[in-house]
Amino acid sequence: MILASVDSTNAEGFRRALHLSGPLWILAEVQTAGRGRRARPWVSPPGNFHATLVQRLPGAPAEAALRSYVAALALFDTVEALTGAGAALALKWPNDLLLNGGKVSGILLEATGDLLCIGIGVNLIAAPPPEAVEPGAVPPVSVLAETGVRLTPPAFLDALAAAMAGREAQFRSGGFPALRADWLARAARLGQTIRARTGAETREGVFETVDDSGNLILRTAAGRVVLPAADVFF
Repeated sequence: MILASVDSTNAEGFRRALHLSGPLWILAEVQTAGRGRRARPWVSPPGNFHATLVQRLPGAPAEAALRSYVAALALFDTVEALTGAGAALALKWPNDLLLNGGKVSGILLEATGDLLCIGIGVNLIAAPPPEAVEPGAVPPVSVLAETGVRLTPPAFLDALAAAMAGREAQFRSGGFPALRADWLARAARLGQTIRARTGAETREGVFETVDDSGNLILRTAAGRVVLPAADVFF
């Protein structure tokens, strides 16, 4: 489904939940109230990619949350296939795609009951100015500026939907352990010192791994820390 304009593709996904007969992709040419994690605004100009996969997924909420890894790997697969920029791509925990060290894409999961909306934004042709993001955050970049490849949102969706189906099948057959090695092989700053902020507390340590539940494992001066959620800074 392609919409000319919508407030948020995730919000539209929830509005269409009553009539949902199967997984549905919603692509918007423009979002007027796009948002990222922690309700941060997501700039959504025409030409960039703003879409949501909405589906019903019976099961534990923790399992639904692991779909962020499904989406992140599918995004990596898609950008790599369409641009050939595999060596320049990396995945930043928990679910950002980096291109030449800059943030090119973000993922927002929202759920109510068994309904899960996976919102995905990709800077295909334009990125917000660096001053538009919080201090210390990874600077935003676009696919066009970094690779010279101009992609249209519909063409990107065609490739992404196929990649998501493949990664979802991998997840359903083997759970998160089936994805974990692939994700770690693409992880940014693995084995290096990072900062992880949870609320008012910031911890610094070595990004050791991601466990079988998708938690970030940080080795700090005070010992090993397991983080199910955090904002990560390099």
